[in-house]
Amino acid sequence: MTIIDKFRLKDRVAVVTGGGGQLGSEFCLTLAEAGAAVAVVDLNSEAIDKTVERLVRSGYKAKGIVTDITKPDSVEALIDSVLSTFGHLDILVNSAALDPKFDPQAAAKGIAPGAFEDYPLEQWNAALNVNLTGTFLVTQASVKPMLARGKKGSIINICSTYGLNGPDQRIYIKDGKRVAFKPVYYTVTKAGVMGFTKYLAAYYAETEIRVNALTPGGVFNDHEDYFVKNYSAKTILGRMAKKDEMNGALLFLASDASSYMTGNNVVVDGGWTAW
Repeated sequence: MTIIDKFRLKDRVAVVTGGGGQLGSEFCLTLAEAGAAVAVVDLNSEAIDKTVERLVRSGYKAKGIVTDITKPDSVEALIDSVLSTFGHLDILVNSAALDPKFDPQAAAKGIAPGAFEDYPLEQWNAALNVNLTGTFLVTQASVKPMLARGKKGSIINICSTYGLNGPDQRIYIKDGKRVAFKPVYYTVTKAGVMGFTKYLAAYYAETEIRVNALTPGGVFNDHEDYFVKNYSAKTILGRMAKKDEMNGALLFLASDASSYMTGNNVVVDGGWTAW
């Protein structure tokens, strides 16, 4: 087997949560290009349809499945649908996560959105429910068919540099005025994802179920110029990531190219965490 062969995913089935998102849709395309059949999972049906259409138009196998990952019944229905359609499950990418939302309560008080002192409990709980509980539920349901089919599989949890280091809140200052804070839940939940990764990798010792994390740095998504400038100054490469620059690492972790890797973390951040 050549090194190129080790990256191929022929006859494998992948589930990607958050598959309609900016990175999730890229992950779906990457896995499909490598030969996998892909279940595109999201709560947003329109985003799912867009991703599935892109894959099918290119001749790849894909199915969209609307799922609320915080609901056990919805998650069970997801796995049932994957197995009835494709017959098995080999790869899980936990990419779904709650993005920071504008906080009108804080804004009404003249406080920059995301401020810790006034951060709403309901938003904290919602983030924990999606970013941690949702990841837990989908993974719990996905490992069962992996165990039943030879105790093999690759689970990839999408972390964040903000799960490794505390956010530098200075990058959210525009023209000398603070416009936002990165909210507390993001660091806490992404750090939890890293802990979850290590726990599961150790739990599935003596199997061929591998569990790793992929930690992206900031990916450009029509950010304002002030933010791009502030963020880029903190990276060794001096820029934000392009949306396709996580795909190589994702494929590495999903494939046999990383067969001796588990319980670890691939950081693709332009050098953000190196200084």
